[in-house]
Amino acid sequence: MMPPELPAHPAISVPRVIAHRGYSARAPENTLAAVRAAHQAGVRWVELDVQLLGDGTPVIWHDRDVKRCSNGSSALAALDRESAQRLDVGAWFSAAFQGERMARLEEMLALLNTLNMGLNLELKINKGHDPLALTQRIIPEVLAALPPERLIVSSFSQPALAAARAMAPPQALALGLLAKRLPCDWPHRCNAISAFSVHLDWRYVKAASLAALNRAGVTVMCYTANDPVAFAPRWQWGVSSVISDNPTVFMPPG
Repeated sequence: MMPPELPAHPAISVPRVIAHRGYSARAPENTLAAVRAAHQAGVRWVELDVQLLGDGTPVIWHDRDVKRCSNGSSALAALDRESAQRLDVGAWFSAAFQGERMARLEEMLALLNTLNMGLNLELKINKGHDPLALTQRIIPEVLAALPPERLIVSSFSQPALAAARAMAPPQALALGLLAKRLPCDWPHRCNAISAFSVHLDWRYVKAASLAALNRAGVTVMCYTANDPVAFAPRWQWGVSSVISDNPTVFMPPG
């Protein structure tokens, strides 16, 4: 008797709208507050960035340093867990978020489980950072914390995605190839990691490219769109999800 065929990917119900770095139009990006704001608005998935501090602590953060989104100025790699927790990462956004702290991966995953939310987690590889070190540190933790149907791991880094795939088969972990424009060699890149999805800058997508991705069975997500009228043709072209700073503008009233 032949063994049953394994599913190609986790049974993910792809959301139409994903909140970019949490609800970043209403709360400081990549924070627990931004995720809570997304949940309160009725958004069920969030996109977040993960990196490592200098001591190897995984944190939810986008930039290479903390200048833009905190009251500090250090490079992320120069911080450890204790020094990072002393930063105020909310007051830059508004006084209402003064005292917000940088979210560690473990506490963000705990919040997402409490709220029963899905996560598109970007392995953020800034200049000078090691994609393999990040991937090897992150993947076991997220796989242990979230069910596969509530998780997509994406990256611009092919080495990071290849390392992630080596750590988990396609049916246990959905991977997303991130790119500004669809690369000419996308079939090779997608096949190499058994990609579940491709994530593209919404401004550069083309109908013909989306048709080819759909024929190949690849889910297409677009970032970072905030104008539903300008974005509207992409739905007809075959985009499955929009990643937005202001996700509620893409949601039906009520």
